[in-house]
Amino acid sequence: MLFVRSLLFNIAFYANLILWLILLLPGLLVPRRTFIRFAQAWAHSSLWLLRVLAGTRIEVRGREKIPAGGALVAAKHQSLWETFALVTLFDDPTFILKRELMWIPFFGWYLWKAGCVPVNRKAGSSALMQMTARAKEEAQHGRQIIIFPEGTRRPPGAPPAYKYGVAHLYHNLGFPCIPVALNSGLYWPRRQFIRRPGTIRVEILDSIAPGLSREEFFKLAQERIEESSDRLLAEGQRELGMSDSAQKAAVSASKV
Repeated sequence: MLFVRSLLFNIAFYANLILWLILLLPGLLVPRRTFIRFAQAWAHSSLWLLRVLAGTRIEVRGREKIPAGGALVAAKHQSLWETFALVTLFDDPTFILKRELMWIPFFGWYLWKAGCVPVNRKAGSSALMQMTARAKEEAQHGRQIIIFPEGTRRPPGAPPAYKYGVAHLYHNLGFPCIPVALNSGLYWPRRQFIRRPGTIRVEILDSIAPGLSREEFFKLAQERIEESSDRLLAEGQRELGMSDSAQKAAVSASKV
């Protein structure tokens, strides 16, 4: 049954994505804020499919902690899930992402329309400066700048591998940072076909006010995100009935 439900969801998810990629073409002509609402509607439709077909629900804790206006959002990254689900939690979100994604037909056009912030990872320090300037401009327009501090998906339970770019952004933006913890990798494992039924839990943590040094912020943000994510991981393991050995096996499988 798990295989069948996962198969049905994956077929429906990508069919729905293709449909929205076509339907959104006229959206390139509307104001950006309107386009963001269209993108959020697609994300909601994907979450609905996940709940109905795979039996995977969502629980968001701390939604009231999201401040109004511009902010930096530093989120744990375990799965493809948060690349679209987090869009539904914020009023005017955008992502820090690698530049190559902007070159993909249709998908890249929409990233451009949404005002995403591209990063040329091969450009070194100049790329960091360009990214920071663009992110600051977007934040000053009241947007929430979403970044995955580890840069790539990490299996749940894997040692953290935070990059220092998030501290550079925090120091230069002058906006609060919203840490976000989650356990999505248990239910939507990276590089795996299976979608497990249960409850993906997301926790919005207390914002970190601007003004800390880079080092203080870097340590504090990592501690908050990791402590909360570990707690959510334990909750998910109990829900799924996974032993420590089973979880270690799942982590190893997702590294392949």
